[in-house]
Amino acid sequence: SLLVGGFGVANIMFVSVKERTNLIGIQKSLGAKNKFILFQFLFEAVILCVIGGLIGIVLVWLIALVLTKALDFEFVLSFFNICLGTGLAAVIGLVSGILPAISASKLDPVEAIRSGM
Repeated sequence: SLLVGGFGVANIMFVSVKERTNLIGIQKSLGAKNKFILFQFLFEAVILCVIGGLIGIVLVWLIALVLTKALDFEFVLSFFNICLGTGLAAVIGLVSGILPAISASKLDPVEAIRSGM
């Protein structure tokens, strides 16, 4: 499921780059460096994955709370597991966002602006 999630985030980021090609061209024509564009899309991918991971952790905690009450079953969600899940989500965001971010940073400003018209 982590692999599928990573592919999903990569697809979302490629669509985001495609939709914002004109904006990327304008940013680059106004002096934005390739590194800025790269970090902008990497940051977006990581934040997207971390927020998704935190939502998943909250859902697991709520389900565990219900199961603990209903089945007299002890489920412990430790701080280490929460940090591990959040860190893994960030790594998946970083890995799945690298190719879209590189493709966004290498866009030619003139072609990017022209494609948006």
